[in-house]
Amino acid sequence: MAELADHTLSELLDAVAAKKPAPGGGCSAAWSAAMGAGLVEMAASFTLARPRYAGVHHRMLDVRKEAARARRRLIGLAEEDAQNYEPVLVALRLPEKHRDREQRLEQARSNAAQTPLAIAEEAATIAELAAEAARTGSEHLRGDAITAALLAEGASRASGRLVEINLAGRDDPRVTRALEATRRAGAARDDALAVREEVVR
Repeated sequence: MAELADHTLSELLDAVAAKKPAPGGGCSAAWSAAMGAGLVEMAASFTLARPRYAGVHHRMLDVRKEAARARRRLIGLAEEDAQNYEPVLVALRLPEKHRDREQRLEQARSNAAQTPLAIAEEAATIAELAAEAARTGSEHLRGDAITAALLAEGASRASGRLVEINLAGRDDPRVTRALEATRRAGAARDDALAVREEVVR
């Protein structure tokens, strides 16, 4: 089977819309964050091409490099997420009175929480990079950078909620990590939107 990333956008959307559990929310969040990362790379590249932004060129090189790294990782995380939920489905299909059902289901959900947690944290990083690009990068790419921050924040929030759902009722430090990721992403979104408001004024 070809990797999801090798499909066309139309095929991916059809796959998400199909009556099957994967690709689902985690994959969609990862792809949204990856789109945001691509926009950050674009904003950084245009900034690097303009001499008037020479003062931030060195930092924009780092921003572009980090966004590219995150984008590649998110593509891989989408693949992981599409596969990692299968054990949960297998456990759910067991008869309710099966002696191992609850234990297997709990373990499968715990394992399934790991990938959306990674997506939430990567997306938070992208939101922060996007806010920085919006504030210090080329003004002509400000809208793209703000869009990136919004996409990444949404992806982080969605993935963080998936972590909470999978770990519901458990005292697990990953829930705290997910909440911290969404907090970071939300703060970055606000920072990016504040740039827009400054432009409007």
